[in-house]
Amino acid sequence: MSIVDPSSGSPLTPSQPTSTAATDAPPGDEQLIIDVDSNNIQQLLELSMQVPVLLDCWAPWCQPCKVLMPILEKLTREYRGTFILAKLNIDENQEIAAQLGVRSVPDVKLISQGGLVDHFQGALPEKEIREWLARYFPAPEDAPASPEEQAAEALAQGDAATARAIYEQLMQQNPEHYPYQVELARALVMEERGDEALALLDNLPPEERDAAAARGVRASIEFRDEAPGDEELAALADRDDSEAQFKRALRQVADGDYETGLESLLNLMRTDRAYGDDIARKTLLRVFDTLGAEHPLTVTYRRRLFTLLY
Repeated sequence: MSIVDPSSGSPLTPSQPTSTAATDAPPGDEQLIIDVDSNNIQQLLELSMQVPVLLDCWAPWCQPCKVLMPILEKLTREYRGTFILAKLNIDENQEIAAQLGVRSVPDVKLISQGGLVDHFQGALPEKEIREWLARYFPAPEDAPASPEEQAAEALAQGDAATARAIYEQLMQQNPEHYPYQVELARALVMEERGDEALALLDNLPPEERDAAAARGVRASIEFRDEAPGDEELAALADRDDSEAQFKRALRQVADGDYETGLESLLNLMRTDRAYGDDIARKTLLRVFDTLGAEHPLTVTYRRRLFTLLY
């Protein structure tokens, strides 16, 4: 898709952006973020011949736009003139939006040399926007880890308190960015605060409450409730029947030893598929939900489950 030059009606040819702002006098901080309309769209296209432009197409009624815009502004300042952020209110500039082919917002377009290079739609998390930008620009050398990255690292290290504090702050800043609430619930589960986590999940909009991420957190709470305690686990130590195997697998999953638990459930399927009305297979699917579709263990064991079944 080409961007049309309003002065001539001719399409402008797309090209790849340069990796740095190639101008004799890079814009100062006060020029990094601008509003664009019919009065300065031509200047914007001319500016893109010198420095790439992120064009954020938004609307006042669009809640995801309000979530995304502060993230784009933060990244623009962080990149210090590598690109310019231009904001287009599509309600006030419908003709320009139509020329750009904007059908839903937010819609962020990367413009360089007067042409459209790439775009993305929707209020992506900061981490994904950074990954998108990394296709075209080197990351700032001194860029700190994003709050999302810090929180994810804290969860991975078992520091639920730090992750919870970060997600609580992110929720205050972006109350309608529901993935933050799901991740906060995940941190609460790690702190043995399952009731609070469930309350948080139950208050999500239906489409978010039923999505895979929220289902996964809910499943992790259920595993903790269903798993045998220490005394029951000790009583099962000398047993190797299907019930004992299944309960040990539940405990392994509840303790976060997912690979061992998945292996135990797969072995139970091989030896006693009928046990508990095929509960080993059903539990495997619940663990996949807990981990998420893209988790390496989900990918590996879903393939092994398919091989076992067919």
